[in-house]
Amino acid sequence: MPAPLLGFHASHEQVGPGRLLEDVKHAEQVGFTAAMCSDHFNPWSARQGQSGFAWAWLGAALASTGLPFGVVNAPGQRYHPAVVAQAISTLGAMFPGRFWTALGSGEAVNEHITGDGWPDKETRNRRLRECVEVIRRLLAGEEVTHHGLVVVDRARLWAPPDPSPALVATAVSVETARRSAEWADGLVTLNQPHEHLRRMVDAYREAGGRGPVRLQVHLSWAPTQEEAEAIAHEQWRSNVFGPPATWDIDTPEVFDTVSEHVTVDAVRQAVRVSSDLGQHAEWLQEYLDLGFDDLFLHHVGQEQTAYLDAFGAHVLPQLGR
Repeated sequence: MPAPLLGFHASHEQVGPGRLLEDVKHAEQVGFTAAMCSDHFNPWSARQGQSGFAWAWLGAALASTGLPFGVVNAPGQRYHPAVVAQAISTLGAMFPGRFWTALGSGEAVNEHITGDGWPDKETRNRRLRECVEVIRRLLAGEEVTHHGLVVVDRARLWAPPDPSPALVATAVSVETARRSAEWADGLVTLNQPHEHLRRMVDAYREAGGRGPVRLQVHLSWAPTQEEAEAIAHEQWRSNVFGPPATWDIDTPEVFDTVSEHVTVDAVRQAVRVSSDLGQHAEWLQEYLDLGFDDLFLHHVGQEQTAYLDAFGAHVLPQLGR
């Protein structure tokens, strides 16, 4: 079996694009073998305070490193699927075999900016499926006209990439993982309880899901436990809520209001928090043992250098043996 990719997650909602570019270059230098990034218009919290444009940044990051990259994207409202296809095509043509896109139904905190109504989840799922079909046909070189929840009029990519970048599904539920197997070239999800993750992996594979199954792991590390806990609580307490809150809350200010009384113990349910590098290595190996092919590590702090150095020296070498 190939060695797992051990990736750096670049959080655009937390770190400005210039600093984040230096961080991902540093991640490669210390031993990370892949990267992925978010694609936000707004942060989750005013404390995070950033919102760099992922697609411009990706061009610079791919050109500045040799890493394979992924991005999480929600086509259909903030992004027309033909524009997403053109962006995927351009990066795929410039960096063959190094780029994949994870497509999801989105969150209101980013998508409400268009002024359009925020559809219910079932409608968003149907819209996503239409977008996937439009994007895949465009990447195959077809001229596409489509009338549905999204409308496309005679769109064509004049120089589609070869090979075509993978279109990966995002999922947090067993049902979504199973449903995505019909169209996806892989699956990416977030750290959740082990039994839930095991059922997600099994559901995707049993439904015929192909390609790698990847996990984004939220973690917090610092030289002391108190520092690690303070970082996680300060930066990520707005992110402890599950659906439908994460889907439907539409401003960072509301996320900050509803998270005012979130405790450190509650944050630990969403973030792996420890000053012990051996503990982090043990947690990450457990995820690999569940059947995940690749891990993407997201240290939820805004300062990344000390974490990158520590994990490059003491954690990454222990994984996947």
